[in-house]
Amino acid sequence: MSFGLPSIIPKSTVPEQFDIKDGTSYDVANPMVSGLSATRQSIGYAHPLEASEKNYVKNQDRMNMILLRNTQGLHAPLRIAMELKATEKIGRLPFLSSSNMMRDVLLGRDQDIGFEDIFNTPEFREQMGQPHAVVENHLGIL
Repeated sequence: MSFGLPSIIPKSTVPEQFDIKDGTSYDVANPMVSGLSATRQSIGYAHPLEASEKNYVKNQDRMNMILLRNTQGLHAPLRIAMELKATEKIGRLPFLSSSNMMRDVLLGRDQDIGFEDIFNTPEFREQMGQPHAVVENHLGIL
């Protein structure tokens, strides 16, 4: 009984069969001539799970919203979506980075420790602009 609701099982974005043409080059660029990045872009995904892992958080959020709608009704995901939209509109100066703490609390990620919490902290970044120049550039004065 689906009641016309979408499935919560994520669908694969990678085709199940790859079209490999006959020939010696298989339409793959030579990495010695064009570099490794050009070869990687022409091949596409290296593994079928790579696309799923890239969209893991998005699929998880979508599944949570569908489950929330099925259990509590339409108002619950709409309310959370409205609150998430409000967290994006919090005004900060352009040179100050946001920790997105409110968004993490709303999504239940405030107690998780991931790679981005350890290796992507603002105090270890090498980029730092002058605050006045960044604000003037953001406002279109500079």
